[in-house]
Amino acid sequence: MVHDVLIVDDHFVVREGLKLILETNDSFRIAGEAENGEVALQLIEERKPDVILMDLNMPILSGLETIKELNRRKISIPIIILTTYNEDDLMMQGIELGAKGYLLKDTNREDLFRTIDTAIRGETIISATLMKKLFSTKQPPSQQSKTILTDKEKSILQAAAKGNRNKDIAMHMGIAERTVKAHLTNIYNKLGVNSRTEAVAVGIELEIIHF
Repeated sequence: MVHDVLIVDDHFVVREGLKLILETNDSFRIAGEAENGEVALQLIEERKPDVILMDLNMPILSGLETIKELNRRKISIPIIILTTYNEDDLMMQGIELGAKGYLLKDTNREDLFRTIDTAIRGETIISATLMKKLFSTKQPPSQQSKTILTDKEKSILQAAAKGNRNKDIAMHMGIAERTVKAHLTNIYNKLGVNSRTEAVAVGIELEIIHF
């Protein structure tokens, strides 16, 4: 299956570099490119891409403003933030607004393909360091949470932290996919969280899981 990718960045060289990489993979097709959020919104309405690579610092309409507008319009397309080394605060805001992950603008092709595939599956891929920052302001769970997870739940959480899909976890552990989902629900309840991303962040904080 071929997925349409929209590239949104105000730097021509970045757009061209990403296009050259994506064109080496038959699974991806360039849906278009935009130099600012205003143009991006028009292309999104017209071409309905499967995934968006979104810069944050752009003229006219920034990446964050564009994501907010997409949320307001209830347009749900996976967004991957394009970032540089000194944009942690903006990147965190983008993730909090619903972006599925981020890529450095000089990323290698393997990371680019992997991150896009993960986002298209509806999953979030965020580094352990960033997850700690994202949830550091939230009330930490009781240390008791560390001990009430069963060994199987800890294994599932560890696998989830590595980006494995429920289907892959089920196959590896020899259990049904619905059983994995049930275990994840139990993990969320025990850790007091609402998503896989939060569960992984708390698991790292409590040293339940390790990288």
